Amino acid sequence: MSAAQKPEFPVNVREATEADIPTILRFIKDLAIYEKAEEEAKATPELLIENVFKKKYAHALICEDITNANTPIGMALYFFSFSTWTGKPSLYLEDLYVDPSVRNRGAGKALFRALGKVAEENDCQRMDWSVLNWNAPSIAFYEEVLGAIPMKEWTQERLDLDGIHRLRSLK
Repeated sequence: MSAAQKPEFPVNVREATEADIPTILRFIKDLAIYEKAEEEAKATPELLIENVFKKKYAHALICEDITNANTPIGMALYFFSFSTWTGKPSLYLEDLYVDPSVRNRGAGKALFRALGKVAEENDCQRMDWSVLNWNAPSIAFYEEVLGAIPMKEWTQERLDLDGIHRLRSLK
């Protein structure tokens, strides 16, 4: 059975807490390794406590496999920016990571559904993120499944307001 044919399984997406810091750091390191930039990952427990959980410069979501004792299998780390063009906030997805052993099983979609809900609740006009040019599987997911608009000159992806609303019905 190919990766694209694996059946989806039930997941839970929730806001991260300070207790999730070791998991978040593991996912950050795994993502940095995947992106061939392990040496650039400088986050520490102290930095996450200070900047994510105290100052709230960023927010994190944890995706759990509910069929496996709520084992964390992915995360999304995001923050809000402001668009001078729209006059409204935007949600910027800094990192999205799903464990390779469960990719193509619905965790990424669940994280994007949750992000879409956050964007709607905060009156965001759009969602933005960047993706490495060589990351073809992620680019295909963003464009073919989510309907993201490639921002070629910046190698960024974007969901406009209609795209954010479409996340509610993502299956």
